[in-house]
Amino acid sequence: MTKTINWPIIKTNMSYPIEPYKVKVLNSINILNRTERIKALQKADYNLFKISSEKVTIDLLTDSGTSALSQEQWSQMMLGDESYASAKSWERLEASVKNFTGKKEIIPVHQGRAAEKIIAEILLQKNDVALSNGFFDTTRANLEHRGAICLDIPTEKILNPSQSRLFKGDINIKKLQRLISKYRKQIKFILMTLTNNTYGGQPASLKNVSLAGNIAKKNGLLFVIDACRIVENAYFIWRDEQKKRGNIKNIVRKLFSLADLAFMSTKKDGLANSGGFIATNDHALATQLRELVVLYEGFITYGGMTGREMESIARGLEEVVDLAYLNHRLGQIIYFHNELAKIGIPLINPPGGHAVYVDAAKFFPHIPKNNFPGQALVTALYQEGGIRSVEIGSLMLAGSAKNELVRLAIPRRTYVQSHLDYIVEIFKKITANKKQYKGFKIIWQASSLRHFTCKLKPL
Repeated sequence: MTKTINWPIIKTNMSYPIEPYKVKVLNSINILNRTERIKALQKADYNLFKISSEKVTIDLLTDSGTSALSQEQWSQMMLGDESYASAKSWERLEASVKNFTGKKEIIPVHQGRAAEKIIAEILLQKNDVALSNGFFDTTRANLEHRGAICLDIPTEKILNPSQSRLFKGDINIKKLQRLISKYRKQIKFILMTLTNNTYGGQPASLKNVSLAGNIAKKNGLLFVIDACRIVENAYFIWRDEQKKRGNIKNIVRKLFSLADLAFMSTKKDGLANSGGFIATNDHALATQLRELVVLYEGFITYGGMTGREMESIARGLEEVVDLAYLNHRLGQIIYFHNELAKIGIPLINPPGGHAVYVDAAKFFPHIPKNNFPGQALVTALYQEGGIRSVEIGSLMLAGSAKNELVRLAIPRRTYVQSHLDYIVEIFKKITANKKQYKGFKIIWQASSLRHFTCKLKPL
C-alpha cells in the first residue's frame, strides 16, 4: 500500500523555517526589466547558461559551488598554504575527508566531473556496462565518452512523479539482478547517486543502498557511490528510517562504508565553491587513480585546488552535518515546494533535498516532448521574473530522459523567504497565460552535454 507523507516544517511553529544565521556581507542583485530580459535571452540563443549572472535576479541554475561561506570558512582560508607539494592545507583536508568518509585513501580533484573522468578511464573500456539508480549528465557523459553503456534503473516508485512515497531515489533491485544476469561479462560496477538528482533529488534508503552493495559484492562487481549530496540523503534516512535516533555523521559514515569507491563534488554538501575527492580503502586502485591525478589535475596533494580552497572544504565538511543547518536546509525546500503546490504547479513529490522539480510536460501540455517543454518553462521564468533554472529532460538527457522536468535548485545559505515568495508570484503570472509560451528547436549543438552550449530557436 502506498504510504502518503505529510511533510512537516521542522523545528519551528512558523510557516517558514528561521535561518540559523544572520547576514554579514551583502551581494547586490541587479533587476532588469522585461524588455531587457527578452534581449538577453535572444543574445544567449535562449540558453540560460550563456546569460551573464549580472542579468539574473534569482539564480536557481544549480546548487553546485553556489553556497554562501561561513565566517569560519573565510577565516580558515587565511591559513591557506599554497605550497605546491605536501602543503599543510592538504594535511588538514585529508584529515577532514578521512573523518567524514571513514576511508583510508583520499585522492583530491578540482571538482566532481574530474573524478568521473579519472574513474572512467581506470575502470571502463568500450562496451562495458555500468548500472545506476540514475546517472546525472556529466557522469553519463564521462562514462559514455569511454564507450561504456550506462543503464538507469530507478525504482518503480518514480513512475508516478506526483505521488508522495518514501525514498524514490532507490535503485530497482529486481531489474538490477536481471541486468547483472544479462550483461554478466560486461558489467564493471554499480553506481548509486546520493541523492538521485536525475529523478527529482530523491534520497535512497539505507536498506536499498545496502542491498545494492551486497549484490555487487556477491557478483564480484565494484560498488561506487556518487556522494555529492550524501549528507542530505543521510538526513532523510535519519528522519524517516532512524526515527530521529542516531547521528547524521554516523549515517554518512555508514553509507560510505558500503562503497568500494566513492567520489564527491564538494561544491554541494562540502559547502564550498570548488573541489572534490575520490575515496577508497583499496590501495592498489588508489595508486592507479593518483597516476591520473598527476596527469590531469596536478600533484596528488592538491588535485587542482588551491590551499585556500582546501581549507574551505575541510571546514565545510564539519559544518554540513550540523543539525541546525540541515533542519533549515530541508525546511526551506519543503516550504518552497508547498507554496508552489498551493497554486497548482505540478511537482515531483515528495520534495527532495536540494531542489524543487516541476513536471514541465504537465505544466505545458500543449508543447510536445520534442519541442522541449522544460526549456519553454525555463525561458518563461527568466523572461517574466529574471529567474534562472535548468531543464532536466529531453534537452539535457536526450533519449534517456524519462520525464520533462525543470529543476529549481536552491543554493545553500543564500536565499531567504522573500526570494522564494517572489518566485511563486512569477509562477502565478506564467500560469495565467500558459498558451502564449511556445516550444523550441535546436539550431546548433555539441556532440556531448549539448544543453550547456546549444543554440535554440523559439517556434
